[in-house]
Amino acid sequence: MGTFDEEGVYTPREIVSNDLGMSFADAIAGTIVEVEDGQIVNGTVVKIDKDEVLLDIGYKSEGVIPSRELSIRNDVNPSEIVSLGEVIEALVLTKEDKEGRLLLSKKRAQYERAWGTIEAKKEADEIVEGLVIEVVKGGLIVDIGLRGFLPASLVELRRVRDLAPYIGTTVQAKIIELDKNRNNVVLSRRAYLEETQKETRDSFLNNLKIGEVREGTVSSVVSFGAFVDLGGMDGLIHVSELSWKHVDHPGSVVAVGDPVKIQVLDVDFSRERISLSLKATQADPWQEFAETHEVGQLVYGRVTKLVQFGAFVQVGDGIEGLVHISEMSAHHVDSPEHVVTPGEELWVKIIDLDLARRRISLSIKQAAEGGELAAEYREHFEIDSEGNWATSSDEVEAAWAEYQNAEGGDAAASSEVAAAAVEVAGEVEPAAAVEVEVAAEVEPAAAVEPAAEVAAEVEPAAETPVAADEA
Repeated sequence: MGTFDEEGVYTPREIVSNDLGMSFADAIAGTIVEVEDGQIVNGTVVKIDKDEVLLDIGYKSEGVIPSRELSIRNDVNPSEIVSLGEVIEALVLTKEDKEGRLLLSKKRAQYERAWGTIEAKKEADEIVEGLVIEVVKGGLIVDIGLRGFLPASLVELRRVRDLAPYIGTTVQAKIIELDKNRNNVVLSRRAYLEETQKETRDSFLNNLKIGEVREGTVSSVVSFGAFVDLGGMDGLIHVSELSWKHVDHPGSVVAVGDPVKIQVLDVDFSRERISLSLKATQADPWQEFAETHEVGQLVYGRVTKLVQFGAFVQVGDGIEGLVHISEMSAHHVDSPEHVVTPGEELWVKIIDLDLARRRISLSIKQAAEGGELAAEYREHFEIDSEGNWATSSDEVEAAWAEYQNAEGGDAAASSEVAAAAVEVAGEVEPAAAVEVEVAAEVEPAAAVEPAAEVAAEVEPAAETPVAADEA
């Protein structure tokens, strides 16, 4: 090989004849290294350019290492990978390319050496360590002598949303998949953490009690639920346990960073999994509805969906009941859309309430029977400008008195009108807890008796005798 002088200038080897009388051609041939494609060779870095590095391996010409063949990292600066005069290994790509150059690769030599080391570590179930060099779709690339893939789900014990902060950090991981033919190396940092933190996790799981309520922070939101950091381990709130209402996507209920109060549903020690519930810490709307409503009561609702056998009507927050097609009208109904449309608001009557099965049967037909009475007297018992009307006996009495006063005390309607209104109010009262009294006991203010009856009761003035002469 050549030499470097004091100023760092490289001088190629000099070929000279010797005392044995060796010919000049033989002398040259004796100094040339024989190489084959795929062979790993040692050489000295003699020149560094921005696009390539020249390596003296003792061949008839210096070998060329393109910048892309220097490292498994992308877009590297050659001077950051090698230094002038450094002895490195390289793999022979081809002895002579189209330009007659010897092409070498440092990263492929490193790759071949690394495979042997990685295979041995995998066989011994040992840990590998490497620098995170890149964020790719689905995870991280770790430099372990070759490109190891670390999936996002295996970076930590709990899921990580932002992988960027890991760039430039050194991580330890276990090899969980190795396939040289496919150039595939899959790593798991979580497996390493689980192994080193097993004692801590076991203690945490043993201290969890099923049914207890704990506080945590939402660490990740996925399509099937949300993970919550309990301060040592993550637990999962399945989408079905996020709310008493139907949830299309967990993101509509919780977000990463949200503090939550949850109940522990189950602890699986063998799989180290914790099942949690958010809705268990919240009031059950079905229980509340059952406590404030009863069979036979009228409720106001909105049609949400039509089906072949009837229509679903929302009668409370997260509460829907079914109006069977047989309960839609007094006459035969061929199809629900002939009677109602989605979004329509209407009165329905509760004809069955099954809390255990969370089912409510409703009737439009039966609600209509009392609805005519309600419509007839609604105008007398409106209690505000928005058309809302009295729904309790006390409100009806107050509205009745106000109506009479507005009419100047004229009892245009009888006390039976108020009684009927109270009866209707009792049916539609949401709480159904007010015991309705007969409104007939409420006396109308200063009722004016009919003129005919007044005339009958008033005595005529004393009759004056008619004089004979006037006759």
